[in-house]
Amino acid sequence: MIAPSLQRPTLVLNRNWQPVNVATVARALTMVWNENARIVEPESYQLFDWSDWAKLDPEGDQFIQAVSQKIRIPEVITLSDFDQVPSSTVTFSRRNIFKRDRFTCQYCNKQPTHDQLTIDHVKPRSHGGGSSWENCVLACMDCNHYKADRTPIQAGLKLHKIPGRPTWNPIYSQHTIRMDSWSKFISEAYWTTELEN
Repeated sequence: MIAPSLQRPTLVLNRNWQPVNVATVARALTMVWNENARIVEPESYQLFDWSDWAKLDPEGDQFIQAVSQKIRIPEVITLSDFDQVPSSTVTFSRRNIFKRDRFTCQYCNKQPTHDQLTIDHVKPRSHGGGSSWENCVLACMDCNHYKADRTPIQAGLKLHKIPGRPTWNPIYSQHTIRMDSWSKFISEAYWTTELEN
């Protein structure tokens, strides 16, 4: 119970209540203990420091068993001093192309194993195509081999989605889990556009 609870995600807001990150419960509680953040109760928006939070009764199984007490798991914290928002520029990299295209071949829309996917230049390099967000897509080995040194039109292939620079979301970039309570602080559009072009 303790280890999984400490690894659960906690939404981190800057002091202007803008989402800036997702931390583990362990990290969030450390920030609160060190007075670098306060816990936000999502229903009432009430703020709690460590001593006030520790006095609350745990709800259901949403707690951490400390030595002498049970402590509720925080779902949202707000930083005391930080008021910036992380940059939204996405670095062009192989890893980020895999993430943008969701490990899916952009020609046949299949999801083979990671080692059966490769980066394809939509306009081949031999035809002047460069390595960019707009010209690189994931392709399975079969589609890549079939397309060869041709454009999709020349090969009779159609792209599943037009490639482009993704909108990076600092919150969702490393996490696939979110809490329902976060919807009060993050719009649905913010989540759904995270990897869309």
